[in-house]
Amino acid sequence: MPGAKIIDKLNERVSAGQTFFSFEYFPPKTDEGVANLKERQMRMAALGPAFCDITWGAGGSTADVTLDVARSMQQEVGVETMMHLTCTNMPVDQLQEALAKAKEYGIRNILALRGDPPKGQDHFEQVEGGFACALDLVKYIRAEHGDYFGIGVSGYPEAHPDVIVEDAAQMEKNYWVDIDYLKQKIDAGADFVVTQLFYDVDRYFKFVKDCRSRGIHCPILPGVMPIMAYGGFKRMTSFCKTAVPQHMADTLEAIKGSDEAVKAFGISLGTMMCQRLLDGGAPGLHMYTLNLERSAVAILENVGLIPKAPKQLAAADGVA
Repeated sequence: MPGAKIIDKLNERVSAGQTFFSFEYFPPKTDEGVANLKERQMRMAALGPAFCDITWGAGGSTADVTLDVARSMQQEVGVETMMHLTCTNMPVDQLQEALAKAKEYGIRNILALRGDPPKGQDHFEQVEGGFACALDLVKYIRAEHGDYFGIGVSGYPEAHPDVIVEDAAQMEKNYWVDIDYLKQKIDAGADFVVTQLFYDVDRYFKFVKDCRSRGIHCPILPGVMPIMAYGGFKRMTSFCKTAVPQHMADTLEAIKGSDEAVKAFGISLGTMMCQRLLDGGAPGLHMYTLNLERSAVAILENVGLIPKAPKQLAAADGVA
C-alpha cells in the first residue's frame, strides 16, 4: 500500500504548530551493516519521526542497497520513507527503473539531487543519456509521474560548495544565483527543502529570510549533523566547505584526542544549535545520523522533542 506524501504531513504539523523531526541514513557496505541498521531504525522509528530518508551512493554505487533499505524502511520498519535519487552516472533508463521500484515498494517521496562526483573524481560530469542537475531531475519526475511523488530538494545556507569562493563580492553574487536556482527547483514541482549541514545557526535564518524574499515559501528544514568524531567532522566540513565558528574549532582542537569528549561536545553543541533553531521558528529538525543513534536521540531528548529514555543507548552505536 502506497505511503503518504511527506509534504502533506509537514504542512499538517506546521499549521497545527507542531514541531517535528526526521532521520537520515546511508546505505551500509555489508550485509551485517544492513541488519544492524534495520535494528537501529526500528528503535528510532518508535520515537515518532515525521519521516526518514536514505541516501543514494555517488554514481549509483549503492543503488541496490539503497532500494532494499528504502523498501525495508517503508514496508517493515513502517516509517514514511524518502529515497534520495541523484544524476551522477545515472542515464534516464536507470532513473526510470529506480522510480518504478520506488513506486512498487509504496515509496511516495524522492529527494532529487544532482549528486556528488563519483569516487576518484573531483567534479561532476553529466553522463551520456542523463541529467546535468537536480532541476532536470525534478522536471523529469513531474513529467513522468505527475503528482504521485512528493519531491524534496537540497538548499545551501552557504551556497553550493562548487560556487564557494574567497572573493566576497563574487561570493555574494554566487549565493543569490544559488537561491534563484533553488526557486527554479520549487517552481518545477519540488515541495520542500532540506538544507546542507551548517554550524552557524544565523546562516540558516538568513538563508530562510533570503529564500522568502525570492518567493520560496515552502518548508525549509535545517539539516543538523551532530559532531561524533573529530576526523569525520574535519573531512565533512572540508568536503562541504562548511564555515566553522572559531570558538568551536578551538574547542575541538583542544579535545580531539578523546573520542568521548568529542561526542559529548557534539551533543552539547547540537543541543544548543537545535534549541536556537526551534526558538527561532524552524519548523522541525532533520538529523543526519551517520547511521548512529546516540547523538541524534540525545539532542532530541535535550530539546524536548522526544521524552528522555533510560540511558541504554550508550552501547547502541556499534558497527553500521
